[in-house]
Amino acid sequence: MKFSTRAEKIDPFYVMEVAKAAQQLAQEVASGPEPMIFLNIGEPDYTAPEQVQAAAQRCITTGSTQYTNALGLEPLREAISQWYLTRFGVDVPARRIVITAGASAALQLACLALIEAGDEILMPDPSYPCNRHFVSAAEGVAKLIPTSAAERYQLSADQVAAHWGKKTRGVLLASPSNPTGTSIDPAELRRIHDVVKSKGGITIVDEIYLGLSYEEAFSHSALAISDDIISINSFSKYFNMTGWRLGWMVVPDAMVPVVERMAQNLFICASTIAQHAALACFSPESIAIFEARRAEFKARRDYFLPALKELGFGIDVMPDGAFYAWADCTPLCAKLCVKDSWEFAYALMEKAHLAITPGRDFGTADTARYVRFSTANSMEQLQEAVRRMQKLFQ
Repeated sequence: MKFSTRAEKIDPFYVMEVAKAAQQLAQEVASGPEPMIFLNIGEPDYTAPEQVQAAAQRCITTGSTQYTNALGLEPLREAISQWYLTRFGVDVPARRIVITAGASAALQLACLALIEAGDEILMPDPSYPCNRHFVSAAEGVAKLIPTSAAERYQLSADQVAAHWGKKTRGVLLASPSNPTGTSIDPAELRRIHDVVKSKGGITIVDEIYLGLSYEEAFSHSALAISDDIISINSFSKYFNMTGWRLGWMVVPDAMVPVVERMAQNLFICASTIAQHAALACFSPESIAIFEARRAEFKARRDYFLPALKELGFGIDVMPDGAFYAWADCTPLCAKLCVKDSWEFAYALMEKAHLAITPGRDFGTADTARYVRFSTANSMEQLQEAVRRMQKLFQ
């Protein structure tokens, strides 16, 4: 069978390849003294609060499950608009908010609406692999620019200006970032957007972890900078609704009818049940739960990152958001007789029954040195993971 060139350009999602191996081993060691600990997948260990689940059940029992408008339920768009105002102090009209089938659908719609075949999109290296594949699926070219700890693993305005070429269409950034958990300084993001705008380009910012920011300096939406910026967001991370597949995008007014037309044809609408359930996310009771969980995610970061340093991992930048640790495992590879982070991850899986993610997925700029830990797991599991690594590396 002959497959499209587009399909052949999509690399395997190595996070999931490693996860499959970990799941297989987990079945074998489940009844042993050290069952598998999963610190590899970026998924909160919390589920949607009871009031959100109850809203979904009411939606089903009352038969309110018909298609919605392609732009999403109007009350949900209004609720998100109010959340931007109360949480971030940004006035985002509901008319510019489009509800999507997860942030993935939002990114797909943005790329298909804005990228022509051959257009280059500048992205940091390391960055989340699926984001560059959305660019490829739209027949664009993701141009990865190496970043360093000094830049918080984010692009700078100077880098954007230096790498802008005849085929460059814009930038796709993430703040906070997966895999590093680092954000772009708002002042630097403003400078980046100024460069992009001066070139007639587009600025897309993935803000799906914005609700899980831990430092005031970085707890600002890119939407505060300009109405021209396209922001991608999700109910998966802060709102703990990963499998519900619900997200949204904020776009300029002129882009709304274009995205609506595409969404009508590609998706019809996001899940009606998930949309009705998400309305309950914005009640004071739900927000209190999410904020308590955010505090717990921060507490896990504050325990686990210093513990990794004590074990010998290199932590170049303290993450200011999300639930990841981007750790240099080079100092520890020799202890496990492995050459890089890929082999290190498998050795840790086999010897300590601890699943983590090697850096291969996230780019090519020194990623063979790094592994990503997810701290979206209980404090008890993180403490046990540290105990196992202490025993392994001693």
